Amino acid sequence: MNRANTLAKKEEAIQNFRFVGVLVKDVPYGSGHINDTFLLEFQQPDMGNHKVILQRLNHDIFKKPVQVMENIMGVTSYLRKEIIKNGGDPDRETLNLIKATDGKPYYQDSIGSFWRAYYFIDEATSYDQVEKSEDFYESAVAFGNFQKLLTNYPADTLYETIPGFHDTAARLEVFKKAVADDVCGRAASVQKEIDFVLQREELAHVLGDMLKSGELPLRVTHNDTKLNNIMIDDHTGRGLCVIDLDTVMPGLAINDFGDSIRFGASTATEDETDLTKVTCSMDLYDIYVKGYIEGCGGALTDKELEMMPTGAKVMTFECGMRFLTDYLQGDNYFKIHRPEHNLDRCRTQFKLVEDMESKWDTMREIVTKYK
Repeated sequence: MNRANTLAKKEEAIQNFRFVGVLVKDVPYGSGHINDTFLLEFQQPDMGNHKVILQRLNHDIFKKPVQVMENIMGVTSYLRKEIIKNGGDPDRETLNLIKATDGKPYYQDSIGSFWRAYYFIDEATSYDQVEKSEDFYESAVAFGNFQKLLTNYPADTLYETIPGFHDTAARLEVFKKAVADDVCGRAASVQKEIDFVLQREELAHVLGDMLKSGELPLRVTHNDTKLNNIMIDDHTGRGLCVIDLDTVMPGLAINDFGDSIRFGASTATEDETDLTKVTCSMDLYDIYVKGYIEGCGGALTDKELEMMPTGAKVMTFECGMRFLTDYLQGDNYFKIHRPEHNLDRCRTQFKLVEDMESKWDTMREIVTKYK
């Protein structure tokens, strides 16, 4: 949707949510690139002002927005009850949806776009980069606590809004087909990277097989466990609320843990071209393991704890394989800013995998220290 249409339909959406008061402020908000996000401020006589977040969901990314919103509504309603039960603040410790005038947790406008609204969480900030280790620790505690609060939520009742999102074995088959088809004639130049994947085929199957056998339980997972999806309280510095629940689905807790390590414990950016800079920091890994296990508060099984290092390795391997697949297929999925951008991204992930392999005993010992 172009900007003019977005703005026009935004006015329609505003009229169709249960907002209270007079609109006094309406500005674009945040650094996200998927949904269109706006911060609205309403004035109420004798009650001061309050803020809300209004978003238009990107229908190109989220093909089944009703399912996305039903997942979010189910999870946030459950979280609110659990937070109240634990004596917390449900208005700040979880997202709270504002319903449309027809009672639904979303509004579909006259051209078919979907909108949603949340109450804004004041005096809290999300950070795009790890500025200090305490923030990384707090994000770990918050994601762990998210897992603990949802331990008894029936994960199998959630929609799988992105089918096969972390089905590493299925992604391996897509990769093999990309190699065989070689539509861009690039395979010969990346044989080293192709061999890296093929030498670790068993890695693509281990977690999925353990889920099927019942060794690992199906859980409610966030699936985008980056630092910027945690609100940090401005006054206490504590992790306050998990946000961006668009990818909440059934999955494995250790995949959520693993993706945090892949992204947050790396000493370099995801597209660093100097691979000598790319390592998995054991200091950051230690900090995150400590926080995540504390946040989970005993919710994880012994087998899940044991497999945490494997979760980090598999998620990093899967991500590198996805970057390489996209490079072989012509860079159709991930946005690129230079000709070999996806190849650079692939190489950083594979370097991280190698580094984890060299530090495997240390990674396991750190988990044992805190479990």
